[in-house]
Amino acid sequence: MTRSPIRALVRGAALSGLSLLATSPAFAHHMMDGELPATFTQGLLSGLGHPIIGPDHLAFILAAGLAVAAAGLPLLLPVLFVALSAVGVGLHVAGVGLPGAELLVAASVLAAGAVIASGRRLPVGGWAALFALAGLFHGYAYGESIFGAEATPVVAYLIGLAAIQSALAVGVAWLLRSRTAWEWGRRLPRLAGGTVAAVGLFVLAAQVIPA
Repeated sequence: MTRSPIRALVRGAALSGLSLLATSPAFAHHMMDGELPATFTQGLLSGLGHPIIGPDHLAFILAAGLAVAAAGLPLLLPVLFVALSAVGVGLHVAGVGLPGAELLVAASVLAAGAVIASGRRLPVGGWAALFALAGLFHGYAYGESIFGAEATPVVAYLIGLAAIQSALAVGVAWLLRSRTAWEWGRRLPRLAGGTVAAVGLFVLAAQVIPA
C-alpha cells in the first residue's frame, strides 16, 4: 500500500519526461510562439512558463528538490540556483557570451540525475557548486527568449522565473520530506534520479548528434 504512490510518481515522472522530450526545441524555449514579450504580463507569463516547457530546465529543477529531500540539504540551496539563473539571464540580456551554454545545461541535468541515481552522498558544498553553475547556464539559456526586450517585460520575466522555479524546487523538497508514510528510503530517489539523468542524456545527445 505504501509503494503505490511511489510507483505512480515514478511512472508519472517518466511519462511526463517523454512527453516533454517530444516537444520541438523551438517551442521548448519560447512561450510566446517565438515573439518577444512586449508587456509586463507577457514577460511574466513567459517567465512562468519557460522552465516548465523546457524538459532540461524542468528536469533540473525537480532534481534540485529531490536532492534536497533525499540528502537532507538546506531548503535554501534551490534558492541559490534561482538567484544564479537570474544572473545568467542578466548576462544574456547584456550581450555577454557564455559559449556552450546549452550543452552545459544538458550536462548539469545529466550530472544531477546521475549523482542522485548512484545513491552516493555529495557534500553540501558540492551540491551548492552544482546548483550555482547550473543556475548560471540555465539562466543564460532562459535569456534567449527575452533578449532584446524592454526593461519592463525583462523584470516581469525574472519575477516569473524566480516564482516558478522556487515553487517547484522547494515544493518538491517539502512534499517528499513530509510524506513519511511513503517510506521512501533509497529506491524512489534513485529511480527518479535515473529518469532525470535519462532526460539530460537525451537532450545532450540531441545537441551533439546531427539531426
